[in-house]
Amino acid sequence: MADLEKKAKEAFIDDHFELAVDLYTQAIALNPTNPDLLADRAQANIKLNSLTEAVADASKAIELDPSMAKAHLRKGIACMKLEEYQTAKAALEAGASLATEESRFANLIKECDERIAEETGETKNQAVEASVNTLSLKEEPEDISCQAPMVTPSKSKYRHEFYQKPEEVVVTIFAKGIPADSVTVDFGEQILSVRINVPGEDAYYFQTRLFGKIILDKCKFNVLSTKVEIRLTKAEPGLHWASLEYKKETAVVKRITVSSEIAHRPTYPSSKPKRVDWDKIEAEVKKEVIFVDSALMFCAHFITEA
Repeated sequence: MADLEKKAKEAFIDDHFELAVDLYTQAIALNPTNPDLLADRAQANIKLNSLTEAVADASKAIELDPSMAKAHLRKGIACMKLEEYQTAKAALEAGASLATEESRFANLIKECDERIAEETGETKNQAVEASVNTLSLKEEPEDISCQAPMVTPSKSKYRHEFYQKPEEVVVTIFAKGIPADSVTVDFGEQILSVRINVPGEDAYYFQTRLFGKIILDKCKFNVLSTKVEIRLTKAEPGLHWASLEYKKETAVVKRITVSSEIAHRPTYPSSKPKRVDWDKIEAEVKKEVIFVDSALMFCAHFITEA
C-alpha cells in the first residue's frame, strides 16, 4: 500500500491526475479506513473537476478523522466549485478552527460570504423570475414518479427511485432488513450522500448533485423494514425536477411569482370575433330601404308638379 500511495503522490505532482486517482483507489481498496488516502484522492478529483466524488472522499475522511483540517479544506473547495456556498462555509469554518494559522480558510470563508450575499440579493430583487439554465426541446411531464441514475463508485447494490410533490422530493432505496445504525445520510445545499455499511457485506455508497437546492433543516430519512426513505424539502416549492440529479443540458423553468404591479395591468379589447345579430342588421336595412323609397317618391312628385 505504501508503494501505491507513493506512486499516487508522484503522479499528482506530475499533473497525471487520472493516474493519481486510480492509484489512490487501489490503495484505498487495501486500506479503506485511511483518511489521508481519501483526502488526497479528493484533491486529485478536484483537479479533474470530479466534484461530487471529491466531496464524497473528503466527507468520508472527515468522518474517519474529524480533526483533519485538509479534509475540511478540500470539502470546502469542492463545494464552492459546485456553488454550494453554505455547505462550503460550514466545512471551511470547521477546518479553520483546527488550523488557526492557515490563512486560506479565512480567505475562502470571506468569498463564501460574498457569494451568499449575492445570491440573497438576487432573490430579493427579482419579483418575477423565469430562469432557464439551458435550452431543451424535450418537454417533461409534471409531478410523476421517475427513475434517475445516481453517481456510484461501483455497480448499484440496491434499486432506487424517486417521486416528487410541489414542496418535496422523496427518494426510496429498496434495501430489505438493513439495520438503522448502518445507514448514514448527509445533506448538502444541492448534494445527497447515502452510505449503507452492513457488517460482513460490501459497503454501498453513492453521492449525487441534486437537480435543485434543498432546505437542510427540513430534510429527513427513515430506515424501514424494506427500504430507506429520504425526504428532501425543496428550497423552491413548485419547481419541477426533471430528474433527480443535476444535468447541464436539462432545462429548468422556475415557478413565476407575479408582482401586484403586473397582476393589475390594464385590459385591452379582445380580438375574439363577436357574435353577429343578423335580425338587427336586416331590420336596419329595411328602414334604410323605406327611407330611400320615400325620398324617391317625394322627388318624383315634386318634378311632376313643376
